[in-house]
Amino acid sequence: MRAMVVREHGEPSVLTVEARPDPQPGAGEVRLRVRAVALNHLDLWVRRGVSGHRFPLPIIPGCDVAGIIDSIGDGVTGRSLGEPVLLAPGIGCGLCQACFCGRDHLCRAYGIFGETRDGGCAEFMVAPATHLLSIPPRLSWQEAAALPLTLLTAWHMLADRAELRPGETVLVQAGGSGVGVLSIQIARLLGARVFATVGSPEKVEAARALGADEVIEYRKVDFLEETRRLTGKRGVDVIVDHIGAETLQRDVRALAKGGRLVICGATSGSDARFDLRHLFFKSLSILGSTMGSRGELETAMRFVAQGKLRAVVDRVFAMENLPYAHAWLEERRAFGKVLVSGFGVEPASLAAQVRD
Repeated sequence: MRAMVVREHGEPSVLTVEARPDPQPGAGEVRLRVRAVALNHLDLWVRRGVSGHRFPLPIIPGCDVAGIIDSIGDGVTGRSLGEPVLLAPGIGCGLCQACFCGRDHLCRAYGIFGETRDGGCAEFMVAPATHLLSIPPRLSWQEAAALPLTLLTAWHMLADRAELRPGETVLVQAGGSGVGVLSIQIARLLGARVFATVGSPEKVEAARALGADEVIEYRKVDFLEETRRLTGKRGVDVIVDHIGAETLQRDVRALAKGGRLVICGATSGSDARFDLRHLFFKSLSILGSTMGSRGELETAMRFVAQGKLRAVVDRVFAMENLPYAHAWLEERRAFGKVLVSGFGVEPASLAAQVRD
């Protein structure tokens, strides 16, 4: 099979096409013929490398995968050849207390496809049958692939970590990002008033269309001052952030008393500082968040099936053009998700319905 492989860290050009043996499913596993893969910032980190962390190179990237079951290993029940499915991106050991308690994302052995083991940027991939989800009716291949990691991340941040309540106010940083577009929708679904920051005029109306009550173009207006103005100097109850160093100090000041800041990343850098007095004088909570449980993904996908949450696709590249897709995401040009089609699949065909 053909596969996109990272053999060494570096610029997008390190992503190269290689010939690999077709993978064969073992007991409890299935093989997918890949139709579409969505990119995440995780893919950029795997490609660029992270100081102090070692990735298992060479590796096939890609954790958000939609495909067709084309081979089934021994002991698999409830799945059939030709079935369109979606990959649950995270995988625990299945044997520890965290996994048994339904908190598999806290498993010490927890990993993500395309980060700790080969992912889906290939013609075929093998995965445990337990980590497949049925694709809801009327979702296209591109919409299906665009959902899992960011949907799970945003749901866990708002519903579990922040425990968002109806009537509260939420500020979604980077509202045009993969996590941002779903955080806007989830916050609205949970009954909050939603503010969002975006980086260009073109993204303002797009964020409003998703349900943002107020959209702040952060390159023109300081989001801290605008948030204070919009709330009568009270501040917001919850902030969703994955930017990190660039925004943390102002995030803390933008929170209302008793507010919660939920952080799932640090795309602008991890060396961040703020005045601790704000933390205790205002009784703030700063909450870290990575992924979420498999059960939470199933819950969030029900709202997708009901049409209450939807994928937002910016554009689709051919798999062979994965380096260009990485560059597009890296330059913050996207509103929503950037995808690549499977090898031999025309990008335009991914918008066709996977089911009637």
